[in-house]
Amino acid sequence: MACISSKRFPRIFIRLLDEFHHNKTKNAGTVLFRTMSNGPVDTEKKTTQLKKMLTSPDLEFIMEAHNGISAKIVEQTGFKGIWGSGLSLSAQWCVRDSNEASWTQVVDMLEFMSDATSIPILLDADTGYGNFNNARRLVRKLEDRGIAGACMEDKLFPKTNSLHEGRAQPLADMEEFALKIKACKDAQRDPDFCIVARVEAFIAGWGLDEALKRATAYREAGADAILMHSKKSDPSEIEAFMKAWNNQGPVIIVPTKYYTTPTQHFRDMGVSMVIWANHNMRASIKAMQETSAQIYQECSLNSVEPKIASVKEVFRLQDEPELVSAEDKYLPTKPQEN
Repeated sequence: MACISSKRFPRIFIRLLDEFHHNKTKNAGTVLFRTMSNGPVDTEKKTTQLKKMLTSPDLEFIMEAHNGISAKIVEQTGFKGIWGSGLSLSAQWCVRDSNEASWTQVVDMLEFMSDATSIPILLDADTGYGNFNNARRLVRKLEDRGIAGACMEDKLFPKTNSLHEGRAQPLADMEEFALKIKACKDAQRDPDFCIVARVEAFIAGWGLDEALKRATAYREAGADAILMHSKKSDPSEIEAFMKAWNNQGPVIIVPTKYYTTPTQHFRDMGVSMVIWANHNMRASIKAMQETSAQIYQECSLNSVEPKIASVKEVFRLQDEPELVSAEDKYLPTKPQEN
């Protein structure tokens, strides 16, 4: 429960308690199943949900997903938002996180993710897939599919994943990137669509002054939040930035490398949002490797079956009950006679 603010309660359990209150039911399993299968919880636009998270006084959390089923699992776990990770999306196609997957392929997958969920998705949009013109076109296409925001990094296209060791990480011209942010904000039709500017100065080996200068320029260009990235194993770069930033606007962090840092420390620093960036993808790889190896070695499913999701659970996640209900409603009850 450490990730959950004392002022908030996971959305699934709020709806579950509501079911108990109104229906006076004692069958918790039935209620939970129905709760997890039902449609949207919130009536607010996804963009508005994300904007409220970014401006919330509480530390907020979003979790990585990379396809429809992982997105639904993230929502049903209780998370209020989804990170459409570039690394995870590329990995599920088994291509490198260097813009080898086209932006149209990414958008196609996001449509499935958005359709499967009612919580906002913040896309890891790399560099915007080109210059300002490519980036602003992307924003329109994301809006069309119900995506809540795009996070763009100030590196050159094609990008290199920030966690690589010993790889060049050339930065974009600061003014050009600031104007790209402005172009995206000018292009959006929904005023709550969020543009997050990801600053890669620390990743590229520059210091605090460069990180602060770039963050300030991007915030002035209209960015709704700054994602300050670091691949150190401790949060010292983030600490230095947060102190110098002095609460000029929302700040997002990605503690993949400094994961041992207590979450309370992020609250104390004034961080607005934490992204758990790639862990569902990595957990899936480990599970598939172990399951495949065990079946290969044993030539049997006997010891594996109790450890994996049931087929019934797959059907539940796919919302098979809705189709059964729709068939009862829309298909003829009697076979047609010749």
